[in-house]
Amino acid sequence: MIRRKQTDKPFGGQITTPPPAPWLSLPDAEQPAATETTVKLEDIALPQHQPRRYFDPQALKELVESVKLHGILQPLLVRPLGGGKYELVAGERRYRAGQEVKLETVPVVVRELSDDQAFQLALIENLQREDLNPVEETEGILHLLAIRLHCDVEAVKSLLYRMKNAHSKDEEQSKDSLNESRKNVSPNSEETESLDNISDNLNEETESRRNVSPKVDLEQSKTVQQVFESLGLMNWLSFTTKRLPLLNLPEEILMALREGKLEYTKAQALARVKDEELRKELLSLAITNDWSLSQIKEQIQANTSSEPPSSKTPNQIPERLKDITQRIKKRQLWNIPSKQKQLVNLLNKLEALLGDE
Repeated sequence: MIRRKQTDKPFGGQITTPPPAPWLSLPDAEQPAATETTVKLEDIALPQHQPRRYFDPQALKELVESVKLHGILQPLLVRPLGGGKYELVAGERRYRAGQEVKLETVPVVVRELSDDQAFQLALIENLQREDLNPVEETEGILHLLAIRLHCDVEAVKSLLYRMKNAHSKDEEQSKDSLNESRKNVSPNSEETESLDNISDNLNEETESRRNVSPKVDLEQSKTVQQVFESLGLMNWLSFTTKRLPLLNLPEEILMALREGKLEYTKAQALARVKDEELRKELLSLAITNDWSLSQIKEQIQANTSSEPPSSKTPNQIPERLKDITQRIKKRQLWNIPSKQKQLVNLLNKLEALLGDE
């Protein structure tokens, strides 16, 4: 299994102590008390949404042997569901090992947590332990954003791509405006503002345009930035540019990433192979032989350089797009309640597709 490089994490303390995220922070008097106790393992249920989906069989087997000898040493973090039942927040590997050993009771820390608090703590615990692979980490952050923004994951992707496009547009406009101002400013003129002042004014104008932009909701944008600042892993722009494209990789490559059999850079290289059968064959060989990135690129070059050019077929996509757009406008689907949601979902997917470029 591929091990991610150890890095300094921004989260300190125990998993039962939330990081300083604004939506997790409460006045001291309102902080829910954490209770350490033991409960029946059968009274603990797994959450509906979990940031981690893949468990290395060998590592889990080793943990089972340890639990057989020593029991569960670190308590699970749970939250009460009522009626003597609990939901697991953190510690699923220990939970699964306890089930395998058939433990009747396990040590737990019980704490009152909301859905987003519980999910973030589960995500952070896995990030602290570096147990999440890049795909799980990306999906986990998307789900956390969906909770915070009160929308579905597709809408989150669409928002991130709109933020990215607005950011790129603002940067281009600022650069063009600054270059134009420099052309018009005489370096010997005492009546003209300095270039520094002009730059500051342009930045203020850019921020003003961003704030009134109808395409990106300001409050949503602030929430997105707030979440990424709290996680401390990367900023929203880096996530949108480098992580979201991960989810568009071919399924067999996504599976290899999930299972820790392949690094992200190798996955990107293999994903560029258009021939599905060849891609699967090279993927299998890369994993079996533990090829380096340079070896993978050499094999791709050797296997694709002699491929005959594919026969060109007339591209009907532009005509179809034009026809569909005209029909949507003619029928004004946005005014039909039964069609509205479907139309919004399709627009979200198109915006996400444009953001991949």
